[in-house]
Amino acid sequence: MDEDFKKLQEVAKNLAHKNRLNEYVKYGHVAAALMTDKGNIYSGVAITCTCQIGFCAEHSAIAEMLKNGENRIVKIVAMNSNVPVPPCGRCREFIRMVNEENMEASVMIEEGKSVKLRELLPYAWTLDSFDK
Repeated sequence: MDEDFKKLQEVAKNLAHKNRLNEYVKYGHVAAALMTDKGNIYSGVAITCTCQIGFCAEHSAIAEMLKNGENRIVKIVAMNSNVPVPPCGRCREFIRMVNEENMEASVMIEEGKSVKLRELLPYAWTLDSFDK
């Protein structure tokens, strides 16, 4: 595994802890870290509510990236405690929609294995498919 992914895993591992805010909200059970084309690292945690609203860790990290004026992801990893987990379908689409070039982002899907987003999302949603 390359050094960048090791660094991203470490950032996400340090954030991935099950926390309960109150009887309705838990957070941090999954954490994500991403690296942009400028070499900056952004991170985030998942937030889940008992009524099923909330958002994934990847969304949280992407929001942080966008807040800082960036949108091109080079590498991304999500961790459930010490285990890398691939992004869900919603996250895959979101990563792509933020910047079409993110289809070339390397995504860690398990320990020591990464693939390009395009391999995880071969049939991306488009406005054309919506209009049909």
